[in-house]
Amino acid sequence: MAEPLPPTRPRIPGSGLAKGLAVTLRTMTKKTVTAQYPDAQPELPPRSRGVIGLFEENCTVCMLCARECPDWCIYIDSHKETVPSAAPGGRERSRNVLDRFAIDFSLCMYCGICIEVCPFDALFWSPEFEYAETDIHELTHERDKLREWMWTVPAPPALDPGAEEPKELAAARKTADKLAAEAATAATAAEAAGLAAQTADQAVQPEPPARDTPTTTGTTTGTTTGTTTDPTTGTPEPSKPSDPQDGAS
Repeated sequence: MAEPLPPTRPRIPGSGLAKGLAVTLRTMTKKTVTAQYPDAQPELPPRSRGVIGLFEENCTVCMLCARECPDWCIYIDSHKETVPSAAPGGRERSRNVLDRFAIDFSLCMYCGICIEVCPFDALFWSPEFEYAETDIHELTHERDKLREWMWTVPAPPALDPGAEEPKELAAARKTADKLAAEAATAATAAEAAGLAAQTADQAVQPEPPARDTPTTTGTTTGTTTGTTTDPTTGTPEPSKPSDPQDGAS
């Protein structure tokens, strides 16, 4: 046997209108959060999918992005050029040169497959979104415009502190440390060679000979006084005055 339903309260006429007016009154007393665009630009998250930027220096015209695009909105044209060999007698090589890279954003569904499959990091997401046009045909942007959007791409987020260092960065740091060590060794060797050469010059240079400058002073009485130099030590010594009687004898 089914249980009886609980008795319902009688509805007061106009209660729904009163609840709606209460919500309106609470909202009117709060501060507005409307952003005055375009005077105030919105703060977009770092991974916003606004538009696709092209770094054409990395593009090798592999056509992988155009083949994987589900909307077929990427148009690429290129030609081949012959590059002469760097060494004499070498073989000439050919390379692809990019002539056109365009994206039709009226067809693009912003899936990001082209950016993920690019093996040379030539495509990036940019948060730029102000590229609306009045004509749908003007939404096909060429590589010049895509390159301008490339400079609005934000910097990549910082790596995890516990992540392993990239191999390219480790190799570059190892090479820099090796070059710095070689430069320091060369500077030390040059300094040691300079000191050795200076020491050798000082050892070869002869010493100046000692000068003997005896001086003699006399008087009217016949006595003479002077200084003589000791030949063993080279120091001057006073001479004994001569006796006038020795000369008379």
